[in-house]
Amino acid sequence: MKSFRRCVAVIACLTALAAPAGAQEDPAKYPTRAIHVVVGFTPGGGNDLIARIVGQKLSESLGQAVVIDNKPGGGAIVATEYVAKAPADGYTLLVGASGAIAINPAVYARLPYDPVKDFTPITELGSFPLILIVNAASPIKSVADLIAFAKAHPKEANYSSSSAAFQLVTELFKQKTGAPLQEIPYKGANDSVMAVISGQVTATIADAGPVSGQVKGGQVRALAVTSPARAADFPDVPTMKEAGTEVDAVLWSGIFVPRQTPPAIVKKLEAELRRIIREPDVVARLKPLGISPVGNSSDEFARTIADDIARWTEVARAGNIKIEQ
Repeated sequence: MKSFRRCVAVIACLTALAAPAGAQEDPAKYPTRAIHVVVGFTPGGGNDLIARIVGQKLSESLGQAVVIDNKPGGGAIVATEYVAKAPADGYTLLVGASGAIAINPAVYARLPYDPVKDFTPITELGSFPLILIVNAASPIKSVADLIAFAKAHPKEANYSSSSAAFQLVTELFKQKTGAPLQEIPYKGANDSVMAVISGQVTATIADAGPVSGQVKGGQVRALAVTSPARAADFPDVPTMKEAGTEVDAVLWSGIFVPRQTPPAIVKKLEAELRRIIREPDVVARLKPLGISPVGNSSDEFARTIADDIARWTEVARAGNIKIEQ
């Protein structure tokens, strides 16, 4: 009997030791150790930079290290799946872009994660418009010119795309204008922009970060921005609506945690991140990247995600775009 009781005691101790750290921790004391922020892209891109800017501030306010963990691959599928399967203890966060959360579900036949069921959105950190560009030497000087060129040369007119997000925004442009542009895929945003500069493709739609230097340097010509209002850094570039097309598309980046994360931790992160993203020095650092800070509530962000999933699913369906894995 003594031997049996001793075995039970040992098993109980081992079970306690094997339990996830988050299950033993009082959410009111969170955080007590380093927080990892997972980014689905390589260092230096827009999502990585916003993660580092916000991560530094979060570390200062919470008194714990914030480690940026880059896990690129598969259009951010690798990173998103990793966080979906991570312990729901508040120590693994995802910087999730609209591509991984709202657009991948619209185009991939199967995903190893569910963007709604597997995550709790904390806050939308920022939104950014996209810019339609052509080579500076191109005779195409306006959106109307591009549409006319594509219709007159359907076998020659094409565009570069580095992810499903840019493909679907361009698909929306095609559906609204009837321009028969053919997709040429590239590995990254910089490669996609360089394809325009080198003359390999007719045009591309890119986010402001990778393209602003080339626009200001005169290597490419900006025809329009996809946001409802003109971009502050490009006041002379018209919106798509001003250019005569009904294309309105703004991408975003936000913070997510695994679904079962304790509500107290979710609320703490939400309050801290909403405050941080509005700090003047943070706003100033995001501006050159073309990112407009948002900082909405978890519920508001969830509604944005639901609306975007529905919208991009319809665009993908209309364009018969589906990616098999």
